[in-house]
Amino acid sequence: MRRSFISGGLALCLGLAALPASAGTLTCKMDYTLSGWSVFYKTANGTGVIRCNNGQTMSVKIKAKGGGLTLGKYKVDNGFGQFGNVNDISEVLGSYVTAEANAGVADGSVTAQAMTKGDVSLALSGTGEGWNLGVALSKFTIKRR
Repeated sequence: MRRSFISGGLALCLGLAALPASAGTLTCKMDYTLSGWSVFYKTANGTGVIRCNNGQTMSVKIKAKGGGLTLGKYKVDNGFGQFGNVNDISEVLGSYVTAEANAGVADGSVTAQAMTKGDVSLALSGTGEGWNLGVALSKFTIKRR
């Protein structure tokens, strides 16, 4: 069983190596914390560390802003993000756009979002505490710290 897993993984790696550079050959992940509030206007700030499978690492500042019919206060302590279609770690910097609908009240609540910035995508998940209710259009910005 282990041998087939290794040979399957080798075949997958060789297949990925044959993709053009524009296909986004890196796997980059982010661990982050984020806290914020919303009363029609939504704002949140946080920090994180992005690590890619080629050894590149970057400490980042995170800012989320948006608006809609929202109300709440929250904190994400154990956030995790995964980027898609990345060729270099610098491509993860910038502003992502997301539309969201949420409702939650509890400690240990779970959050998840997907967003894009041109060809680069970002999927976020995390656990935390707080309460929220609403629908919003948001901008999620990542800058080098």
